Parts: sequence; C-alpha cells; structure tokens
Amino acid sequence: MASALVRNPVLSGFRPDPSFVRVGDDYYLATSTFEWFPGVQLHHSRDLVNWRVVGHALTRRSQLDLRGVDNSAGSWAPSLSYADGQFWLIYTNVHTTAMGRPFKDTHVYLVTAPAIEGPWSEPVYLNAIGFDPSLFHDDDGRKWLANMQWDFRKGRSRFAGIVVQEYDPAARKLIGPTREILRKTVLCEGPNIYKRDGWYYLMLAEGGTGWNHGIAMARSRSITGPYELDPQEAVLTTRHNPQHPLQKAGHGELVQTATGEWWLAHLCSRPLATDAGIYAGSPDRSASAQAHAGHRCLLGRETSLQRVVWSADGWLRLANGGVLPDVEVAAPAELVAHPWPVVPPRDEFDAPALGSHWQTLRVPADPSWLSLTERPGWLRLYARETPHSLHEQSLVAKRLESFHAVAQTRLEFSPQRFSQMAGLVCWYDTKMHYYLRVTHDEKLGRVLGIVLTDDNVYDELTESQVVINDWPAVHLRAEIDHATLQFAASPDGNAWEFIGPAFDASKLSDDYGAGLHFTGALVGLAAHDTAGERAVADFDYFELRNLA
Repeated sequence: MASALVRNPVLSGFRPDPSFVRVGDDYYLATSTFEWFPGVQLHHSRDLVNWRVVGHALTRRSQLDLRGVDNSAGSWAPSLSYADGQFWLIYTNVHTTAMGRPFKDTHVYLVTAPAIEGPWSEPVYLNAIGFDPSLFHDDDGRKWLANMQWDFRKGRSRFAGIVVQEYDPAARKLIGPTREILRKTVLCEGPNIYKRDGWYYLMLAEGGTGWNHGIAMARSRSITGPYELDPQEAVLTTRHNPQHPLQKAGHGELVQTATGEWWLAHLCSRPLATDAGIYAGSPDRSASAQAHAGHRCLLGRETSLQRVVWSADGWLRLANGGVLPDVEVAAPAELVAHPWPVVPPRDEFDAPALGSHWQTLRVPADPSWLSLTERPGWLRLYARETPHSLHEQSLVAKRLESFHAVAQTRLEFSPQRFSQMAGLVCWYDTKMHYYLRVTHDEKLGRVLGIVLTDDNVYDELTESQVVINDWPAVHLRAEIDHATLQFAASPDGNAWEFIGPAFDASKLSDDYGAGLHFTGALVGLAAHDTAGERAVADFDYFELRNLA
C-alpha cells in the first residue's frame, strides 16, 4: 500500500514559527499567536498527516499580559521541547517592536507542564536580550538558552550575533556568562541547537520572515563554538524562486521519528498569484487589483513539513535533493493513519466555554465581558473599547484557513446611541479590518452598515447604510473568495442582500500597509461601545465554512 501524503501546509491559516517535538508516538507543533489570547497554539498528530488543535499553553494573564502591546507584537516564536518527564516552553512577549525605532522590549519566559494539555506553570523570567530563543537539553543534563542578540546603538547592525547561556532548572535562572557563538552579516533569529554524531548543529531562521526567508545551518564540536557555516547557502528557501507556491519558507525545527527518519517543520506563505486558478472566471476583478493582490498572502504564514536527510559529509539536506519545499511528501510508512474527528464549522454556543479554535484580542475571555451562560445557547458580548484599542476590545475570532470561505451569524442588538455597535468583523489588526455592524442613528434609528480601517485610515460607508428597524432578526454574512470580500445581510436568514461594495480581501495580509506585519486574517464577532456604557450584543451562532 502506498504511503499517505503529507499535504502542505499541514497547518493552514496564521500558524507561523512552528516548534516541533515528538514524545513517544505523539507529535506536537506549537505556533505563534502574537496579540491574540490565549497564547501559543498547540497541535497534535500521530501520523504527521492529520492534525488537531489541543489548546494553548498560555491561558492566564499572569503568563501572558498583552494589554497595550502593538499589532504583531506579543507572543513571538515559541520553542517547545520535552525532557525530564515534562514539556518545556520558551516564549517571548514583545512589548516594543523596532518599527521605525531602534529599540525592542523582548521579554523571554519559561513555562513547564506534565502534559501538553497542561497545567502549564507560572512563568520564569529569563532575559530580554533578543527574540525567538530556544532551550537545548544536552545529553550531559545541562540546559542552554540560545538566542539572537539585538543592538539598538547608532551605527551598529541590529543583529548582534547568536548567543548561548546556561540555564539552571534548580535555581530557576540563567547562570554563567553569555557567550556569542555566531555572527553573520544577514539577520539570524530563531536559533535551535541539535546534537548528532558528536556535532552541535545550529539551525537558524535567516534573512527576515518575508520573501528573503530561509533556513541556514552551522556546526561545532562544542556548544560554545567556534561554529563553521554550512557550505550550502540554505537548507530550505524560496528566495530565488518567486513562482513557487510555498513562499517565505524558513524558520524551522527538527524531529526524528522512532525509526530514525528526520522531519523538518517550517513556516511558509501562499501568495494569491500562485494559487492555482485564482483568477479563472473572475472578470469582475480589475487587472490592477489582480496585480496588487497577487503578491499578498491572505492566509498569513502557515506551517509545512519536509523530510530531511544527513549528507555524507554531515550536513542537513532536504530529501528531495534541492532547497525548495515540497507541496506533497510521503508520510513515514510505519505511521498508522490517525484522523481526528472533524470540527463542525458551526458553533451553536451550547458549551460553557469557547472551544480551542477561538481566540480573543489581547485579553482573556472572562465573564466581565463574555458569557455563554447568561443566555444559554447564545454568545453574549458586553461592548467595550473601540476597534482601534490596544487594550480591552470585546472581539472573538477564528482563523481564516482557506482562500474561499463563508462566515455567518445571527445578531440580537438594540443600540441606543451612535457610540454602540456590534456585528461581524473580517480582521487583520486594529489598522486593517472590515466591520459589518449594527448601530444607532439619531434620525433613522437602528441601521446596518460598514465601517473599515484601511492602513490606519478610518472610513464609514454611509452610502451603503440600511435602515433595519422593522427587521425581525439580523443575519450577517461575509464571503471571502480569494481577493474579494463581500458582505450580505438578511432579516430571516434566507433573503440575503449585498451590503456595500466588494472589498479587497488581500489587504488582510502581512504584505499590505505600512510597517511589519506577522499575523493573518481572522473572522469573528465584535461589540464596541465608545461611550463606555457596555451595551449588550447576543449572537445565536457563528459558522465559518472553509470551502477551498
């Protein structure tokens, strides 16, 4: 029988910076969550083909305080490992990014857990020397933190080398000197150390996390160096192949199967222009819109898997013999297929808590603003700060996981002021989102319309406003079809009418707007009350169908 195929990406839609670990017959991937709560999403597989979300590691504000962190800051690049009978997780909470400034505030923490589902411990603070570190467990029992070093000084390269420092688990702190082990002229981050045949191998995420991204290697006979560079430019990269369907390939980690195969998890992105048939049969899209949208990655940075081998001279190489990732890879033959139950696309809000596919913006989902019990079968949101707030918004969302998807909900909401609004959001961040919302107008009463923020410019589409005083119910829908987003609404869930024009969905991506962006498109539910009167919005259900 032929082996099953690993079809990349194995984790689709805003699941970047994968950290990869095997424990017995189980494989786990941890991915970045940035300003979204809970922090560090955790995934589980037994065959490398089928994956499920098993929860998050950082579920308490004491572990991850995201209030006030900027867009695309927060929880960066986790490092998950297993040793001494427990899981170890290194993560960074980035408070200040270097967008237009020389400084970064990059606070590094460690938590542990007896099982992947937790409970995860209170954090140990390590340092703030740089971002995307990892913890290496040596075979002599010693543990080492590997990190990149950031330099803010005038006239200096911002990348100040890869450093290691020993961690003492008994003392719960870093000890001894910080040793620089490697420096290159190109930005290197996400260092991971592996030991094989007496060599310490240093894996690096190189060239930034955009189109120039890649994975490079170095090795040494001592963990503290000196390290020699791999004679090959990169183990994995698409920087020289702009038409490859898995762009931005880089930032990876290794595992070895029980039978000795080596596998690499890495991030990648799929630009709209490389998605097969994206523009076929789409005469409504202008050539200009196609040209701009084609170079954007609507689904953000995703996670893929590649089989790797060691060359005769001891360097890591892709099993396919090149540097380009494979879209399909034969799964290990010894692994028995292990599919998981399909997660229903529709959430009826019958459970007492949100499922693990939901995330909230910067703050935990607590009863002060979100309830699934006050009105059984409904999600109740108490409206809070504005859509531009970096502190306490009432917003819950799920990742967009396919280029064609339809989201739908039913809303009961009776706003009394123009400052109160609730509805359906298609969200990238506070500077880029589309919002189909119900609000109040002093002359018209209850109205439905669209507000948006496009690269930090706010707008209201008053010409698309619909008076809905006589609607018995308000059903809202958003359809994303590659680079097109169209909102619709209905008073009964059947007679749908388009609301507003077709929008450019590709703007909900890392590749649009000023500054650096690292997350992805999400679709969800929101309620805002800029007057602070906490208007109540009830949602009967939420459905997100990923169609292709």
